[in-house]
Amino acid sequence: MDEIKQISSLQNPWVKKTLLLKEKSRERRKEGLFVLEGRRELQLALEGGFELQALFFHEDIISEEEVYRFLEGAKTAPTVISITKEVYQKIAYRETTEGVLAIAKSKEQNLDALSFKSDTPLVLVAEAPEKPGNIGALLRTADAANLDAVIIANPRGDLYNPNVIRSSVGCIFTNQIATGTTAEVITFLKGKNIDLYSAALSASTPYTKMDFTDASAIIVGTEAAGLTDEWLRHSKANIVIPMRGEIDSMNVSVSAAIIIFEALRQRGL
Repeated sequence: MDEIKQISSLQNPWVKKTLLLKEKSRERRKEGLFVLEGRRELQLALEGGFELQALFFHEDIISEEEVYRFLEGAKTAPTVISITKEVYQKIAYRETTEGVLAIAKSKEQNLDALSFKSDTPLVLVAEAPEKPGNIGALLRTADAANLDAVIIANPRGDLYNPNVIRSSVGCIFTNQIATGTTAEVITFLKGKNIDLYSAALSASTPYTKMDFTDASAIIVGTEAAGLTDEWLRHSKANIVIPMRGEIDSMNVSVSAAIIIFEALRQRGL
């Protein structure tokens, strides 16, 4: 077991690096690294095959023995660093982070790297989601449904934004995720013989009338703009959730969940 490093200075290079990675998406992209916090997130990241570069812990909250139990299944051995309360409060979002943070290596989200568990995969596609809370909620829905993959078309933000990781409660580590332009995603899905069902308000059929038992992709857009015309032109069908109230839309993650679980019901959930 390597000797544990100790950090007490807020000027330490590790502290500065962690803060940069938390606050700057450009730094995360350049370094291929991101910051995660909390025991659950750490455990899910390790189970998802993410490699840790460094692990920080505040021993008033979590013991050295607990830290090394976490790392028993790690692919590589990170630098383990004990930090003082002052340092912990500086680099953690909140004191309820359970005393542990880590710098991890991000994964490439290439479409070609996706592998499906069956010949009839069920995939969620979200076009240009911007709000970290919505992205996190979509990933939670995908995890709950055990989807084959989540694809972000025309991504506007950074999947490794700490707010996405936090709002997904670690489900960013439990899902297969890929990104690409709308054209690239459409080409990929059609090449895999996956039917496209686009959630849209116009020229649409109620989602309950669809047969989702074949290979299917549920496509959702933003609440403000919806989907681009490119999706609507290439869909097998445009689908809608009938509304009984005064408004004509719901939160994108709620809409996605309703359609996804109808697909699962048809598949014998």
